[in-house]
Amino acid sequence: MEKVKLNLKDMSAAKYFGIIAAVTAVFLGFLYISPNLFNDYTITVLGNVYIFIILAVSYNLINGVTGQFSLEPNGFVAIGAYVTALLMLSPEVKADMYMIADPYPFIKDIFLPNPFFTLIISGIVSALVALTLAFPVFRVRGDYLAIVTLGFGFIIRIFLINNPEISNGSMGLDSIPGFASYFWIGFTALVTIVLVYNIVYSKYGRAMKAVRDDEDAALAMGVNTFKTKTLAFMTSAFFEGVGGGLLASSIGSISPDQFTFMLTFQLLIIIVLGGLGSMSGAIIGTLLFIGGMEVLRPLDDATWSIGPVHGIPGLRMVVFSLILLGIMLFARKGLFGDKEIWDYVKFKKK
Repeated sequence: MEKVKLNLKDMSAAKYFGIIAAVTAVFLGFLYISPNLFNDYTITVLGNVYIFIILAVSYNLINGVTGQFSLEPNGFVAIGAYVTALLMLSPEVKADMYMIADPYPFIKDIFLPNPFFTLIISGIVSALVALTLAFPVFRVRGDYLAIVTLGFGFIIRIFLINNPEISNGSMGLDSIPGFASYFWIGFTALVTIVLVYNIVYSKYGRAMKAVRDDEDAALAMGVNTFKTKTLAFMTSAFFEGVGGGLLASSIGSISPDQFTFMLTFQLLIIIVLGGLGSMSGAIIGTLLFIGGMEVLRPLDDATWSIGPVHGIPGLRMVVFSLILLGIMLFARKGLFGDKEIWDYVKFKKK
């Protein structure tokens, strides 16, 4: 019997959509029954995992698939979160909430209580900001690109703090309607994965990979590299904005301090851990990162102990950092590199 690799990219359309439908049905079934299987704490952690999957998969599109070392996610997540909050909060609530300065009339009066349209608008606003940003950003490459996009995240945070008429300044926004239920978040994560996967393995995705591998060669072969990078940047920003909206709704309150570079750093750890350019790597990296942080949480509790080892505040991050360091030493390209998990799966053919 011959061993054959499972390759979704070479399957017929019927078989491909059949597998997608089967995976979707299984995941939706899990979303439906999991509230009856797990306690509230576990469900909250799973909801956080789904949000970070949305952010990691979309961030991997620009950083891993297209190969552009961008450090902007915290800025787009913040935009999505604030747009969602401003649209979902009623004028009466905003009038009572703004303490530093009165909100601008258009900020106070906008009100769209429909969660679906609110998330779409949040994503579109983030994508439009990405389009505007693409013109100056993609004039540089490499480390310079990282510096420019890093600055964008700082600018957004400073803008939110210094414009209380729009964002309520450093006090942030609270009482955000909690429309983002566990099922809603999980379903949005599933849609994000399916859409991004189909982009990656389309002609646009092949152009993105060509830019990643050798931008000058791609340009010489007729690939419009600026358009390709801008498309990846906007798509990534759209889903990061949607993820920010879900994050705002699930937490119920937001402030500029939640959208520091640490958020980008966490997402960077996730996609590097899973493998730059690997969608399944981004998903599994999220599970390992968020799950690992929760499993190690008792290490921060001073009352916890196993024999001579006692919990110390901050010990969790030390242990987790050592684990990540060990993984990176033995898997330089992450767990999956630029491949998908099914590229390593083989089945026997008679």
